[in-house]
Amino acid sequence: MSVLLSWPIHLLKAFRQSIAYLPSLLALAYALLSLVALLLPISDDRLPALLTMLGLEAPEETRALLAALLGGMISLMVFSFSMVMSVLSQAGGQFSHKLVFGLISERPHQWVLGHYLGTILFTLMLLMVPDVAEGQATWRSLAIYLACAMVIHCLALFVYFIHNASQSIQVDAVAADLHQSTLASLQALQSRQQGKEWRILAVAPSSGHRQHAVHARRAGYLQNADLTALAELARRVDGVVHLHFRFGDYVVEGLPILSLEAAAAPEASWCDEVRATLTYVEGESITEHHVFGMTQLMEVALKALSPGINDPGTARLCLHRLTDLLRRRLEWRPCDALFDQDGHCRVTWQVEDFESLLYRLFQPILHYGRDDLSIGLGVLKALKTLSLFAEQKDLETLQAHADRVVETLSQAASHPLDRRFVSARLDDGIHQLSLPAALPDRQEA
Repeated sequence: MSVLLSWPIHLLKAFRQSIAYLPSLLALAYALLSLVALLLPISDDRLPALLTMLGLEAPEETRALLAALLGGMISLMVFSFSMVMSVLSQAGGQFSHKLVFGLISERPHQWVLGHYLGTILFTLMLLMVPDVAEGQATWRSLAIYLACAMVIHCLALFVYFIHNASQSIQVDAVAADLHQSTLASLQALQSRQQGKEWRILAVAPSSGHRQHAVHARRAGYLQNADLTALAELARRVDGVVHLHFRFGDYVVEGLPILSLEAAAAPEASWCDEVRATLTYVEGESITEHHVFGMTQLMEVALKALSPGINDPGTARLCLHRLTDLLRRRLEWRPCDALFDQDGHCRVTWQVEDFESLLYRLFQPILHYGRDDLSIGLGVLKALKTLSLFAEQKDLETLQAHADRVVETLSQAASHPLDRRFVSARLDDGIHQLSLPAALPDRQEA
């Protein structure tokens, strides 16, 4: 029964995250307003005398006006979103193609599209019912005036749309949006994992029972799971659920994605309920998994370092944002186990540690920017900053990366002037790393 109930819930969540969510709601509101104008006419003698002075001479003769408004709105909508396609093409070529869907699915863009569609629908409904009863011309005239006001409103939205679309592909705006989205996702995860039942385990506990595998029924990106529901399902069978994937991994059909550690094998209905708690989302959803926001910032930096763009300033800007996000990740480590009220472990899952995350984010930037001294110094400065917030284990990881950065800088700086410039900045600033006072000789590096 819970599986049947979960299907419409997942469908509703997918609809809320789609581009059509707000446009559909706004178009429905405009359609209801047009039905009020057409199906609930009010006679002229029941309206204020001031409104009768605004009536058009004959509503039947306004078809040409409504047709012109409808044609103009369709042209405006086509022009607006042809411009969007051009802007998104430029953003995909300059930053990352993963950002394209995020830019077009922004709430302000959906609001504009919804008002466009609603105005077209309202005007079309007025054209479909041209005749009005005698003595109701003023009511229909008010609807026509309202259609004109809607078109004027859409013209104002068009100006806003041009400004917002042009601002959304600027480097600062893209980096800031990715940073804020990732930070919000990380803070949401932190707020969810409050309470003594959420814990961090170095090694998953074992009850000694056999582990019964549960296989995936579909392929896709497993972005998240309802861990509280999983814990309740595990409590029902007095077992422990172990997830064998990291959130965001792509799984294939038939893959053993989790196992139940219990005395008896689970029933098929129980396995179906477990699968219903898993969240599949195509692509990389920052809302579901904050690590995707960090990797997208890294990919924007790599795109900026490509020979076709050659924009190290954008790469350094992304490094600054990554430094802040990693600093917050150092201060709080996500939990990897969920216990019940009786203190029994019910669910365990895999969490990417700081060392793996640091390698994934910084080493590609250092590799593709190895010939640019400013990139190497930028990575080194980020490591210095992170060292001020790191504990001993993480500090050793940062030290290993810093040694590699120094080695890369030594290989890239061939001119004596470059070597003096870099050497003066190696041990500069406040940090907890052990750095040389000057670059080692290139033969020693």
